[in-house]
Formats: sequence, C-alpha cells, structure tokens
Amino acid sequence: MIPILFEDDDIIAANKPENLASIPTRVKGEDTILAQLTVHYSHKIFVVHRLDKEVSGVMLFAKNTAAHKRINDQFFNREIEKTYWLAAHGMIINDTGTINQPIREFGSGRMGIDVLHGKESTTSFEVLEPGEKFSLVKATPLTGRRHQIRVHFYSIGHPIVGDVRYGDKALQKTFPRLMLHAASITFTLASGELKTVESPLPESIMGWWCNIAIAGSMAKNLD
Repeated sequence: MIPILFEDDDIIAANKPENLASIPTRVKGEDTILAQLTVHYSHKIFVVHRLDKEVSGVMLFAKNTAAHKRINDQFFNREIEKTYWLAAHGMIINDTGTINQPIREFGSGRMGIDVLHGKESTTSFEVLEPGEKFSLVKATPLTGRRHQIRVHFYSIGHPIVGDVRYGDKALQKTFPRLMLHAASITFTLASGELKTVESPLPESIMGWWCNIAIAGSMAKNLD
C-alpha cells in the first residue's frame, strides 16, 4: 500500500516511491501510483499533478471534482509552493540563487533551454551541504514546466545526480537512482487553512548521501 501522508474528505497526499509512474504510460500494463490508490478507494481518484517516474515524494490527489478544480486553480494561480531536495554534481559556488531560463520541449520528451521560444521558467535554490563532487540542494520551482528542476540544474553545469536524461549518460547510470525528491507541498484546504505536507528524505537518497559524506571525511583524515 502506498503510504498516505495526509487525507481529509477532499484530498489525498501520497508518498510516491521512485521508479513508479504517476499515471498510465505507453508501456502496456505498467504499474502506477494512481492504479495502486484506486484499488483502495471505492470512488474515483483525480490526479492533481504529476511527478516524474524517477522522482519520489509527496503527490496530491483529489477525491471529488470540486476539490480537483480548487487545487488545479491554486496551481494555475501559482498559489501552491513545492520544495524538492536534490543532489547535484559539483560544488555550487553560491549559497542561494535563482535560475531564470525559459524551457520548451525538443522532442522525445526531452526538454531544454530556449531563450527565444521557451516558456518562462523560474527555480530558486538553497545549497544545504556543499561538496567538491556533490552538493545537497533545496529547490523551489516558481513555475511548473516539465522536467524544470532537472533542466535548470543541467543548464548551470550541475546536473542532478543519476539523471540519465540530462547529463553524461554513462556516468549517470552508475548511480542507484535520480537524486530528486519532492519534499513538501503547501496548499489551501477547503476550510481556508494553509496546509503543508512533508515527505521525509528516503533511504535511497539519505543512505547514498551519508556514504558520500563518510567517504569524504575518511579521505580528509587520510590526507
């Protein structure tokens, strides 16, 4: 059963694992988080937003059409705040920053920067733990383009660790997963209350990061 992080009469906030599609894909019979949730509810579940298959973390679903419209309107009006944790290649020099680069689709599902024809795309970030080889980062997308965070960090020379679509494919394949996690989402309930739902960093990222930190500490002690 998919872990439920929050639920009321209108909304389900589920904790999606990595490598599980959000909605049906072109692959016949591929499992999805929508299919798994539908089994446990006697009524229709509405998808509010999606996470890439490789991404883990909090994902919202609506239980009825009114809630579906209300949350969709919040997304459209940019009233919803999402935060992601990621591990990026290399040392990011600035502690904080904003990436403003327009994005468009280039074919075969790949997105990229196009300053002339791309759509406005903005991501702010804060470096939580810098390192010579990898940096742990909190990112907040202010717009909602497909693959936005992945494309933006690739565009500044710091692709997300394990991202075989954006970065050196041979190198990226050596990592256990895409190191990108939807850590929290803030939205407004039907009552008017502002609600934040958080998803803890999974072991698949935390364990890898701890191993990197330990290895780095050992290397320093040997110098």
